[in-house]
Amino acid sequence: TETAKALWFVYLSMTVSCAILYKYFGMSWFDAVCHAFSTISIGGFSTHDDSFSFFKESSLRWTAVVFMLIAGINFALHYVAWTKKRLLHYFYDTEVKFYLSIILVIFSLTIFALARSDVNFNGSTNIVVESAFQVVSIATTTGFLTSDYSSWPLFVPFLLLSGGFIGACAGSTGGGIKVIRAAILLRQGTGEITKLIHPNAVVAIKLGSRPINSRVAESVWGFFSIYVISFMLLLFALLATGLDFTSAFSAIGACLNNLGPGLGEVSANYSSVTNAGKGILAFGMILGRLEIFTV
Repeated sequence: TETAKALWFVYLSMTVSCAILYKYFGMSWFDAVCHAFSTISIGGFSTHDDSFSFFKESSLRWTAVVFMLIAGINFALHYVAWTKKRLLHYFYDTEVKFYLSIILVIFSLTIFALARSDVNFNGSTNIVVESAFQVVSIATTTGFLTSDYSSWPLFVPFLLLSGGFIGACAGSTGGGIKVIRAAILLRQGTGEITKLIHPNAVVAIKLGSRPINSRVAESVWGFFSIYVISFMLLLFALLATGLDFTSAFSAIGACLNNLGPGLGEVSANYSSVTNAGKGILAFGMILGRLEIFTV
């Protein structure tokens, strides 16, 4: 009970801090409070139809980027930081380092792709701001938009969507399969390759300096296999309603990972999806939020 109270206190403290900064940089109090809750909860809802693109100040977008990144980290780490007044433990956590590395790689590739494209951002500074905001928003499954990222070179939207499949850290408010699971899958995959090259080698799967129990690795692979099967079944069902492949693929990915915006016909909203399709996507959102095993 005490831990739950402390986590609520951390959550509300982060939300209040975010709201104050939003207000300081130009939002009304109503917009600031609503967007602060939406940012820290990684919800992505806005009080405006234009989402975050309604606000033109770069300071507001950088504030959102910082708090989306923070909200995507395990809240247990925030609890430790708050109670023990220690910040360095963030940099020792394997999941956080992997999480930040994924976002940095996606951001670098996005900048490179957009710089070589004919998309007009009115200056190199805006390329950085737009790229950073959209990368963090999609990769953490928040879903705020500052521009129609689906109109960017096709490589970029699918790259961002791939980041959304991984999502945020375990114990955060984000969706996706979670960074810790992706890290375990990667570690075990590289371990299996090592065993193929060196059949007699004893390869321990580790996260940082801690070995991973084989039962944990098996459960992660079990989750991932059911996740892929669920994704494919939902995709085929949505394709059967008449939606094109790009829209259907991104819609299932967005709903199963609790992201929001997709590509193609569902880049702005889901009004063009049939009633049967909306039912399929609603079920996908429930699967994603409860993480499949629960259902």
